[in-house]
Amino acid sequence: MAEDVLDYLVVGAGPAGLQLGQFLGRAGYRYLVLEAGSAPGHFFETFPRHRTLISVNKKHTGYADPELNLRMDWNSLLADGDDDPLLFTAYSDKLFPPAEALLRYLADYAAKHDVQVRYDTRVTRIRRESAVFVLTAGDTEFAAHRLIMATGVTKPYIPDFPGADLIDQYVDVDVDPEHFADQRVLVLGKGNSAFETADNLMERAAVVHVGGPRPVKLAWRTHFVGHLRAFNAGILDMYQLKLQHAILDGDVREIRRDADGYHVKFAFARADEVVKEIRYDRVICCTGFRFDADVFDEDCRPELVINGRFPAQTPDWESVTVPGLYFAGTITQVRDFKKATSAFIHGFRYGARALVKVLGERHHGRPWPHTELAAKPDALTEAVITRINRTSGLYQQFGFLGDVVVVDGDTARYLEEVPVDRLLGDPPDDAFVVTLDYGPDHDKVDPFDFVARASQDKANDHGEGHYLHPIVRHYRRGELVATHHVTENLENEWDREVHIGPLAAFFAREL
Repeated sequence: MAEDVLDYLVVGAGPAGLQLGQFLGRAGYRYLVLEAGSAPGHFFETFPRHRTLISVNKKHTGYADPELNLRMDWNSLLADGDDDPLLFTAYSDKLFPPAEALLRYLADYAAKHDVQVRYDTRVTRIRRESAVFVLTAGDTEFAAHRLIMATGVTKPYIPDFPGADLIDQYVDVDVDPEHFADQRVLVLGKGNSAFETADNLMERAAVVHVGGPRPVKLAWRTHFVGHLRAFNAGILDMYQLKLQHAILDGDVREIRRDADGYHVKFAFARADEVVKEIRYDRVICCTGFRFDADVFDEDCRPELVINGRFPAQTPDWESVTVPGLYFAGTITQVRDFKKATSAFIHGFRYGARALVKVLGERHHGRPWPHTELAAKPDALTEAVITRINRTSGLYQQFGFLGDVVVVDGDTARYLEEVPVDRLLGDPPDDAFVVTLDYGPDHDKVDPFDFVARASQDKANDHGEGHYLHPIVRHYRRGELVATHHVTENLENEWDREVHIGPLAAFFAREL
């Protein structure tokens, strides 16, 4: 075993690994990031395949406050305490930037913050010796008391049906649309990679079908940015305007290949699973990715969930089966699966900051940072109003991270960006939890159908907003005793009397 046992080993120098390295280094911990590639962000050298990111890069916001600007900047990493932070907005003017810009940014971020990364170091085995994790890479071993996996999802997730091995995969399919001219193409999957592929082909292919077992979910309706984004949704127009391309709802039962192409048995969900055989020239599988747990020895291999795609995690982002094994980055989406933003840079950058606070609290005797204030309605109202009008963390990790005001007699402690599930698992006796979130059933009605929305509002008039707005919940000994919704605002500015007065009255009643 390696003689030098570090506090932390981090596997993967993508955005999450670099973000963690910056925070771990700033906290004074002994750590090392191991990266298989020769530079940061190796995943983005290949993906997305068509080289355009759908993470927003909005340079012009009208704000001078850098914290507010992070609400519209989905690619920059955090650097607390840096008076001159390195921002991705300096690397591209495009609202949807090229992947190459992110690669340049990550390399510069790693250099600026002196993130301790060892490149060209592919981990091939992870084992435990006593309470120490030992990682093998080539002829070298590395050891640490705790291990953080920030590798992302690197293996294709391939559905199980006869003939799945015959078709092309998103990870290596030809992306030149000219090679699909006048062909019939089936794209399997209903996520952004599938629609990105379909949109790339539909100008040249004769017919493009996008198929999968679940209905298409649109991000502008669900507010989950991993659902289909408008940027990739061109084929929906083509389908509904009867221009040959189409969306198929159902399951592939079997694929076989012969001299005239692929024959796909497809069971249509909206026709009582009527099975129809359809011929295609090409079939492309774009059904997502999964976490690779093969490098772990059996006795320390984490439990996997959601069809074996992600490691199961506690509210502390720790493996539920392997103590001391933590996760960061897109694989933490298992905690807010298809609800919030842990799968994306603009979400997991705040998760990484919270994780380092969790580690400090659990392993280094460092209480969660907080400020103290008087437990008075005016003081609490001022603190909450100030935070909700600036915070990017609660704005991006809506409903998942929350500020916590712990009341103890005449004083209160204000803790920022605590995982809500973590708090509720070990609640204080008296606390207010502040989140930004959407209202209940916000995704049940088309947000552009104001007639239907008004009807729903009338039927469910409990003072709850539908759009993103602040919610303050009061818990006593873990029991929810009161909830206050701060009135929503078109420009997310909650600083008028209609916002302040009712909140102050709520605190006065509850205190």
